[in-house]
Amino acid sequence: MQRVKSHTGHTFLEETKFAHLPPSDQALGRPQPPLERPHAGAAVTPLPSPDEADFRPVGLVEAIVQRRSLRTYATEPMPLATLSFLLWCSQGVTSVFGDAWTFRTVPSAGARHALETYLLVNRVEGLAPGLYHYAAFSHGLSMVDAPENVADAVKEALINQPMVTDAAVVFLWAADIYRMTWRYGERGYRYIFMDAGHACQNLYLGAEGVGCGVCAMAAFDDDALNRILGLDGEQGFVVYAAAAGVKG
Repeated sequence: MQRVKSHTGHTFLEETKFAHLPPSDQALGRPQPPLERPHAGAAVTPLPSPDEADFRPVGLVEAIVQRRSLRTYATEPMPLATLSFLLWCSQGVTSVFGDAWTFRTVPSAGARHALETYLLVNRVEGLAPGLYHYAAFSHGLSMVDAPENVADAVKEALINQPMVTDAAVVFLWAADIYRMTWRYGERGYRYIFMDAGHACQNLYLGAEGVGCGVCAMAAFDDDALNRILGLDGEQGFVVYAAAAGVKG
């Protein structure tokens, strides 16, 4: 039986080949965008040091072998230091080189690190439930304006997957796409999804050391989730999500 070619997917792959790319804005000498999305005047609350997490030393091979998607969690809240550690694992800044680039705990194409991390907090010690934005440079959180029923809204946008409200926290990774395409043009759209995969895998592995489980989620209503986060769906848009909570 002859397979039907996916026209949209094939077109994307074809038109983002190097042979079809014009010079990028970086090559044209245009100024690069900021290395972190502004926090819109919201106060950034510092997080505890990741070192304060109750960490059980776990070997790399052991973490890889034990890693599984976990969809049910204990009802106890996640310690704030544990959340701090998981944020550091998935997007922590390890060094900054002026306004040119950063190195982080995960790889990124050209060290562009064009992901922004949002959190739906359900049960985390010391944090009011709600929607937050991670300030990677200062390792803190700022609250994002959201309706009182934001957990239900996020759950609906994530196709009513039950772990959205059962988890202590839901990670929502959004692309700040020009930070990537400034260097790579349209091919940068390929790279942002790769970067999200790197971040999520680090979250899975880091969770093994602090008694937590993770479940990645890629099924969601893009437009609805972007609206909840205040993203325009063009320059900023959600690419991946993951629920995390204490293991039962």
